Amino acid sequence: MLDESDLAYIREHLGFWERLNDGERRTIEGSIAKARFPRGAILRGKDAECLGVLLVRSGELRAYIQGDDGREVTLYRLGAGEVCVLSASCALDAITFDILIDALEDTEVYRINLGAFERLARQNVWVENFSYKSAIERFSDVIWAVEQLVFMRFDKRLAIFLLDESIKSKAPEVKATHEEIAKLVGSAREVVSRMLKSFETQGIVSLGRGTIKVIDREALKRITQ
Repeated sequence: MLDESDLAYIREHLGFWERLNDGERRTIEGSIAKARFPRGAILRGKDAECLGVLLVRSGELRAYIQGDDGREVTLYRLGAGEVCVLSASCALDAITFDILIDALEDTEVYRINLGAFERLARQNVWVENFSYKSAIERFSDVIWAVEQLVFMRFDKRLAIFLLDESIKSKAPEVKATHEEIAKLVGSAREVVSRMLKSFETQGIVSLGRGTIKVIDREALKRITQ
C-alpha cells in the first residue's frame, strides 16, 4: 500500500506528471506497486514477462545482456530516483531491445503496471515522449559500454571502474568480489583477478576478502589516459 510519501516521490520523478489530466493521474496512482528485492535477486531473466516501468526508490539495479556461454555484459546501472523504461520495452513498438535486470544492492522500486503504462503512452504524447527520451538516454549508456568492450584495453576499463566506484562510495575501498567486478566490466573472473593482482604488485591497490582498496589514485588515473 502506497502512502503519501510514496506518491510524492513518484510525482517528483515522473517527468510527465504535470502533463497528465486528473483521470490519468488516478490511473498511474492506481497502477503502481512497491516492491523490494534483496541483493543478487533477478528482477527480469530470459524469456520473462515485462516488468513494466521501474522507478528506483533506494538501492541499485543492473541492466545487462547474457550470451549463450553465460558471459554477461553490463549495459547500465540505475540508482535512486532513476527510471527504467527499457524494462517495459515490449510495450513500446519501436523498441525491440531486450535486457535482463538484477539487484546490485538491497533495492526498493516502484513498478508501473505494463498495461496501464501502455495505455497512457498511446493516449498521452507526453508519456510517450518521456518513454522514448528515457530510452535514448539509456542507449547512450549502452553505446559507452560497447565502446569500452570493443576499443578499450582491459587495464584501462578496470582502472575506470575502480576510480568511479571509489568516488561513488566516497571511500578508497571498493566492496565487490572479483566475480561481481567481472560482471560489471564485462570480462571473466580470472582476467579480473590477474589484473587486480598486477595492480597490487605495482602498489596501486591492496586486495582483501571482497574488498579492493585504492592506494595510488594517481596511478589509476594515468592508466585511464
